[in-house]
Amino acid sequence: MDVLRVGNCSGFYGDRLAAMREMLDGGDLDVLTGDYLAELTMLILWRGRLKDPAKGYATTFVRQLEDCLGLAVDKGVKVVVNAGGLNPAGCATAVRDLAARLGVAASVAHVEGDDLMPSLGSLSEHLTHLGTGAPLSAAANPPVSANAYLGCWGIVEALRGGADIVVTGRVTDAALVCGPAAWRFGWGATDYDALAGAVVAGHVLECGTQATGGNYAFFGEVPGMEHVGFPLAEIAADGSSVISKHPGSGGLVSPGTVTAQLLYEIGGSRYLGPDVVARFDTIALSPDGPDRVRISGVRGEPPPETLKVALNLVGGFRNAVTFVLTGLDLEAKADLVTRQMRAAFPDAEVSLSRTDVGDPLTNEAATAHLRVTVKDSSPDRIGRAFSSAAVELGLASYPGFTMTAPPGDATPYGVYWPALVPRDLVTPVVVHADGTRAEVPHPPIGAANVPEAGWTAGAPDGPTEPVPLGRVVGARSGDKGGTANLGVWVRDPAAFGWLVGLLTVERLQELLPETAAYPVVRHVFANLAALNFEIPGLLGEGVSSSTRADPQAKGLGEWLRARVVEVPATLL
Repeated sequence: MDVLRVGNCSGFYGDRLAAMREMLDGGDLDVLTGDYLAELTMLILWRGRLKDPAKGYATTFVRQLEDCLGLAVDKGVKVVVNAGGLNPAGCATAVRDLAARLGVAASVAHVEGDDLMPSLGSLSEHLTHLGTGAPLSAAANPPVSANAYLGCWGIVEALRGGADIVVTGRVTDAALVCGPAAWRFGWGATDYDALAGAVVAGHVLECGTQATGGNYAFFGEVPGMEHVGFPLAEIAADGSSVISKHPGSGGLVSPGTVTAQLLYEIGGSRYLGPDVVARFDTIALSPDGPDRVRISGVRGEPPPETLKVALNLVGGFRNAVTFVLTGLDLEAKADLVTRQMRAAFPDAEVSLSRTDVGDPLTNEAATAHLRVTVKDSSPDRIGRAFSSAAVELGLASYPGFTMTAPPGDATPYGVYWPALVPRDLVTPVVVHADGTRAEVPHPPIGAANVPEAGWTAGAPDGPTEPVPLGRVVGARSGDKGGTANLGVWVRDPAAFGWLVGLLTVERLQELLPETAAYPVVRHVFANLAALNFEIPGLLGEGVSSSTRADPQAKGLGEWLRARVVEVPATLL
């Protein structure tokens, strides 16, 4: 079968530097992609650009190319990345300069138009907060970045123009895969099923090794975890694909690892994007040999009239200190130091982590940690003043007083503000290697036209046993701004009816009491034997501002798997 082999060499800004060479050396590829952007990353890049206006992009990508540019060009592998961040033109210039210095003939194009900061004033009326409905004018501070999620067609035009390297700013993660596939197979903007299939493949690849056994619930089954290989997709002309990895690389590609990644940071069955709405309730997975999983049957619908926009604001300043509590009466000790700190800082947030055990054999086993966090618009009010308030308790508080480290100065934190904007107010532009600029039209819109899939609940008859839920259920969780996502699935389809009946919203809130105060939404994916829960508000205003011990909800799924429930004995 004629396929396009697309690999991934980065799932986040800071991923394995050697991954680009590993993927280029490890086997055949046509395209190599890299995802460097996340909601928090845009704030990090903004801070970097404050120090150097020429930056604002993922500099690690250029470092990777310094070792691999010649190899990629020699092998004819196209490189498509979103490493441009806030400055795709600057990143493309840096790559061109690198190519000239290395003596490598490489054509470099970039895609821009996602940066809405220059037109923010005229757009602000549209940028109401997706979660709260608050107008942008109600935000405590003005945005420092505002980027619309562009689609794949700028990438398509860059490749049609002969680019060897395509650098984008904020595009959807899946566009990095969908663009090369649409270019290779000549898809049009209304080839919705093919586009949707490529979007699903892109969603699997976007987080790198999470598709090959990384962060997998059943990690004990994954070989070669010491050095997990990165994934690749063999995409066919109809949009179906096979997820795999290079031979001999560590890790595992199985229906379970692919399902886990499919459930990562999604909502319901309609996965909205600027190119197509991919229907996740139509995905069919099937084994295709060792470390090979086929994805087929994906249906697509026309895209919506709006584009998602990710805005970042400086929320204020934050400081924190962690008190170590030891031995007896830990809650009373925590209450004492909380009262002492709140005497000076009434709005301080506290979180007690009970890591102690009864009759402890070691000092560490006798301890718990109380984290006290303060936020303010002024760094001075919670800087030295907060530090002094904590340190001055050293001889005047609970017995065994100590801290993990002395508190420091207040540091800025960001607030994530998701919004929608009419797509006609955003103009994607491709800038070819010769400097030629071309506007990229948006695809046509339309109505949803794929029927919803059904499902039924039910449980096997017979005795049950109390066991941790994770003995029969896998999970993966993460963040989308202030919303936590929690996906769970069963590997035995016979257990799905039981899972649907057991894990209602109410039962989830019983098992995870910290979610009880939030409007949890459940989505059912019978085709994946899976459920996905959205928990709006659990992460506050996003990872940068969250004061939770797990600010990105990465451990939420594993907490659920540790809870004990009654499981039918026939499923064990």
